[in-house]
Amino acid sequence: MAVLVALWFLLTTLTGTIGGGRFPSPGEFWASLLQISGKGYAGATLLSHAWHSTTLVVMGFLVAIGTGVPLGLWMGWSRRAEALMNPIFLFIRPIPPLAWIPLAILWLGLGDAAKIMVIWFAAFVPSVINAFTGVRTIDRPVLEAAAMLGTPRWRLVQEVILPAALPMIFTGLRLSLQAAWTTLVAAELVGALVGVGFVLNVAQQDIYPGMILVGMVTVGVLGWATTWLLGHAERRALAWNVAAGA
Repeated sequence: MAVLVALWFLLTTLTGTIGGGRFPSPGEFWASLLQISGKGYAGATLLSHAWHSTTLVVMGFLVAIGTGVPLGLWMGWSRRAEALMNPIFLFIRPIPPLAWIPLAILWLGLGDAAKIMVIWFAAFVPSVINAFTGVRTIDRPVLEAAAMLGTPRWRLVQEVILPAALPMIFTGLRLSLQAAWTTLVAAELVGALVGVGFVLNVAQQDIYPGMILVGMVTVGVLGWATTWLLGHAERRALAWNVAAGA
């Protein structure tokens, strides 16, 4: 990071190899950060924009894992469920999340509900796939031994299937969270009045490279922070797995 910052300073400030109209200097970036943090930009301060975007991501992400993970587990456990749901899932899976924006606006208007719907779809697909894969990779002798011991179905799901599938489920959650942030920025470029994506849109119209970079860095920091929190939750949920690996 230090080398990158030094190179950034060298090319933009010391030598002027890259002009300010193409990429901001560290000084321009800092001035833009101070402006949006204090006086505000695009109708709100950086904290308000970041809070709004984070709220949308969390809501869409929670709805996605609340629907995607159970569906993936169901499809992985039941061949009938797979036969019923997989053709529908394979049909909608290739559709890019951004392709749902016009339909979401048509159904839900330009408010936050439309953005949550688009985020939900982006995060829904990885959660389904990884939950499904997690169940299908469970060793068959484990399931057969549980069945031979007469384990009730609810205990089989709670104490065998779900713990065994959790590592793959959390892999899907990380992918879902990344997809949620990527989709949010694109969704906020259309019909938003606040949010980090809205900042990027306004800064692009104002030809304001410093503020564009502030928006990009903000997304990166928020994405890193939420990923770290998810990783912390994963370590707590899979403490038994870490201990076994040690």
